[in-house]
Amino acid sequence: MTAGRTVNSQSQEWGTPHKYAEAVRCFFGGAVALDPCSNEYSVVHAKTEFMLPKNDGLQEDWNYPTIYVNPPYGADRERGTTIRDWLAKCVLTNQKYGSEILALVPVATNTGHWKQSVFGKARAVCFLYDTRLKFLENGNGGGKGAPMACAMVYWGRDYNKFCNVFIEYGAVADLSGLIGTEIGPTKSQIKLQF
Repeated sequence: MTAGRTVNSQSQEWGTPHKYAEAVRCFFGGAVALDPCSNEYSVVHAKTEFMLPKNDGLQEDWNYPTIYVNPPYGADRERGTTIRDWLAKCVLTNQKYGSEILALVPVATNTGHWKQSVFGKARAVCFLYDTRLKFLENGNGGGKGAPMACAMVYWGRDYNKFCNVFIEYGAVADLSGLIGTEIGPTKSQIKLQF
């Protein structure tokens, strides 16, 4: 999946770096139940992987106990979706099934999708120390770094476990005590069906 706001290569298969895939598996006790936006080069190795064109991860049901999401960061013009849709589905899935969900996303605290799906919804966030996270391109390292800071966002119940696993990768913040105005559902949240 694209790892930036602009694509710097012909590849559309930008994957999670090895160290973060290992941290995600560690957090989930060794295995990830679902990766809804996987690709043939993924090093996450979830038990269930949704891959385009056969499976559109936003259209599939996410009733799995542990989910890792490294969504496309740009707009999918063909499907009419953006990262906002992926984060909204993380929130709705956590609320509906109680799934434990981790998502590797760009830090964009001023955007509507952070205000609607992260702040007041997620349990915690790790602002990663890697200033230009180097995603895997077609399964290989060495590509250009992401043009923005990234974070691991967590929707779930166990803040202490999240903190213990991800503290070595960045600054961890507990989001459960945030106080602010509740933002209503977006068009994206309304159109997502289960």
